Amino acid sequence: MATLSNAKRLVVKIGSALLVDGATGQLNQVWLNGLAADVAELRAGSTDVILVSSGSIALGRGVLGLPATELALEQSQAAAAVGQIQLARAYQDVLAPHDIVAAQVLVTLEDSADRRRYLNSRATLEQLLSLGVVPIVNENDTIATDEIRYGDNDRLAAQVAVTVGADQLVLLSDVDGFYSANPNGDANAVRYDVIDKITPDLEAMAGDAGSGLSKGGMKTKIMAAKIAMDAGCAMAITLGSRSNPLRQLGQGAAATWFVPQTDPQAARKGWISAMKPRGTITIDAGAARALAQGKSLLPAGVTSVEGTFGRGDPVAIVGPDGTQQAVGLTRYAANEAVQIVGKQTGQIEAVLGHKGRAALVHRDDMVV
Repeated sequence: MATLSNAKRLVVKIGSALLVDGATGQLNQVWLNGLAADVAELRAGSTDVILVSSGSIALGRGVLGLPATELALEQSQAAAAVGQIQLARAYQDVLAPHDIVAAQVLVTLEDSADRRRYLNSRATLEQLLSLGVVPIVNENDTIATDEIRYGDNDRLAAQVAVTVGADQLVLLSDVDGFYSANPNGDANAVRYDVIDKITPDLEAMAGDAGSGLSKGGMKTKIMAAKIAMDAGCAMAITLGSRSNPLRQLGQGAAATWFVPQTDPQAARKGWISAMKPRGTITIDAGAARALAQGKSLLPAGVTSVEGTFGRGDPVAIVGPDGTQQAVGLTRYAANEAVQIVGKQTGQIEAVLGHKGRAALVHRDDMVV
């Protein structure tokens, strides 16, 4: 069974109710301090951590004196604009004593639906993590409308986990796991400790998206689990209101773990191999040997480029004898790839007029 002790890259979803006192509209500072200590412990153990955090609208509502009733779209967006500053500063303040830098990353559904935006988001998050930063991700409620919203941070957190290749996702919830029925209304409800397959019967237990114990109900959590498990990411639902919730989860606190049958890298490779190539890149014998050794494809080893494709599209990589060597996601659009055929890495900027990426197809985005 998955545990936090073996997490290499962890995404944690935090709801508004955990961060903000519903009665006062003020930050739950003691709880947040404990969470920051948990993050510091995980980082000290070489675990990358990303926090997907609600709370901007709740914080902004209090600052602006808006009513506790349902807000109009414009009011929500105004509250988010004010609250995002408050939220970012709160995380900055609690992580700084642990010598951890926080970064704010705002996304919308379009950022994962559009391949170019998806790749940009992935590259940014990867760079932040490589620099030891803890990204604080939230839906960009300031500009998002219903058409481009996730609508709940459970699925947003799952998508972030997929984007960065996380091996674990934790949803800090108002319940300590997934139950056969609502435990608040059914004394016979049973919590599942481990789930390795999401069946129709299990989905039926989750009920509709508006029911359950939290804003989106258990249905959105099951949706998140499906997204995560398909990408090889384990997911836990656990009670978030306890102090130091991640530390307690690591020590065996009650939770439901959704365990995938594969790992993130294998799942990603399977996803890439199933894609239909949009173009063909032919390489020389030296590049073919490099690919066989698990290296990335550099422009210097390319002899020709065919097809019409954009950055992030799948391409077939063919050896000098015409045999397909691999399938991968290209880091250059076809019009740029043609220009850098056979060029050394140091020549790319002079040819394209901007500093490009060293690899035409990175080994992490390739199936040989």
